[in-house]
Parts: sequence; C-alpha cells; structure tokens
Amino acid sequence: MTLLDARQYDEGRDRRRRKIIVLIVILVLVMAWAGYHFRDYPERAAVARFFAALQKQDYETAYGIWFNDPAWRQHPQKYPNYPYSDFYRDWGPGGEWGLIKTSQVDCSLGQSNSSGVIVQVTVNGRAEHPYVWVQKSDKTLSFSPNEIQCGNWWAWLVE
Repeated sequence: MTLLDARQYDEGRDRRRRKIIVLIVILVLVMAWAGYHFRDYPERAAVARFFAALQKQDYETAYGIWFNDPAWRQHPQKYPNYPYSDFYRDWGPGGEWGLIKTSQVDCSLGQSNSSGVIVQVTVNGRAEHPYVWVQKSDKTLSFSPNEIQCGNWWAWLVE
C-alpha cells in the first residue's frame, strides 16, 4: 500500500474516539471523587445508627453502639471507665443535648494516617454540634478531642 492508496479520513470515527476518551476521563474522575468522598461512610453510618437509637430513646442500644458491643449487658464490668449510668447522664433526656428529636450527620474528617474519624452531627437544629470520634479499627465511639467545620457546598463537594 502506498500513500496514494491510504484510506479516506473518517471524521465520524475520530469524533467517536474523542467522545469515548472524554467519557472515560470523566468516569475516572467521578469514581475517584466518589471513592474519596465516601471513604468515611462506615464511620458516618455508625454515628447515624447511634443517634437514631437516641432519637428512639433506646439508650441501652445506643450504649451498645457506643462500644460496638450489642451484648454489653452480659458483661458491663468490661466498661468501667464509662459505665451506663454516666452514659445515660450524658446522652439521656437530662444530658447536654436534651431529648434528641432530630439528628443529621453533617460531615466527617479523617486522614489516612489517623486511627479514627471525627464526625459532626446537628442535633435538634442547634447551632452547637456534638463531635464524635469513631475508631476505624473497631467502630467504637467516643467524645472527639477536636472540632471540625463543615463548610459550604464547595467544602462538602471536596470534603
């Protein structure tokens, strides 16, 4: 085949190829964003389950979620540092947050080199937020030593 015998240039084929490449790049970017954005999903879900139990006023279940131990009643001596009575005083109707009627997990922050994730929650529409530390290894909850700021939609997008 010589240069004069070459196939005719097909503009449609070239356009389809460009579209496929652009779609693949967009798909890879969306998948990377989703993977990054939902990296803390298990920790957020644990906090959501905890606050759902508090909303139902099922404090014993919430205590089990706090320690990720549904059978905590069979061995309460395992948690002497934060017994159920202290938990009820903190999270019950007389606690800092009162009777929890609504809750929403706002955002989370956890670095790859960290052993846990900080989760911010809005309770009863209040401006103050509880910050919960979720241990990545065993999904136990505790009070967070730090606070985080959930930003505007852009911060949520790139969180």
